[in-house]
Amino acid sequence: MVFDSTRFDLQPYVGFDMARYVRRTYCSWEDAGWQSLLVQRFEHVPVAEDMELPGAADLHLVLPVAGRAVMEARSGGRWSRYTWAPGRLELGIPDQPVLRRYRGDGSMRSVQVHIPRGTVDSVAVQLGGRAVDYEAMAASLAGGDPLIEEAVRAVDCLSEADDLYAESAAAFLAAHLLTRHSRRAALRTLTREDARVRAAVAMMRERLADPVTLADIAGEVHLSVYHFVRVFKEATGVTP
Repeated sequence: MVFDSTRFDLQPYVGFDMARYVRRTYCSWEDAGWQSLLVQRFEHVPVAEDMELPGAADLHLVLPVAGRAVMEARSGGRWSRYTWAPGRLELGIPDQPVLRRYRGDGSMRSVQVHIPRGTVDSVAVQLGGRAVDYEAMAASLAGGDPLIEEAVRAVDCLSEADDLYAESAAAFLAAHLLTRHSRRAALRTLTREDARVRAAVAMMRERLADPVTLADIAGEVHLSVYHFVRVFKEATGVTP
């Protein structure tokens, strides 16, 4: 997936054996001429044991559109476990490599969007310039966002649009993520823990029929079991 771009941070992908894990079926850089937003479609192998994804600076959105898998991911020294399924948005934390392993059903496909870090930083300055908590953003987005989901589906279907559309879409996605999910102090009063409790509740609702442990839920929102139990009780008044 590496190509010559001054906007996207693609150098970390040099040497990554993409063909071992996915088959790319669409790339907006090559197929639509977009230089402001990178949209790609992938078909995934059903089983992976040691997929090491590099850490890149860009904001990376993943929307599964077909298939299911039990996914385990290790980043920042912690393992998390969750269900990879259509409609479940995932955000890769910038500059943080991830080790993944999973077993899927053999029909796994996704749409993935890379927003240039320069676009994110520019929008963040316009929104007040405070630092962004990307871990809180990822946890909050895991709780669901119909607008982001539909926006990702929309940019995947408009390959005939020119780069002005791509640039506008990138700025919109960045502004919505920063406003809705980053827990910026100037814009929202909720804490990082509040966002993670909400994401945990969404996961529990989604998996009512599945055997889910406290460790599964805590891993989903990047907390230890002890810390998750504490913040959940503080936010809801009950012990999970």
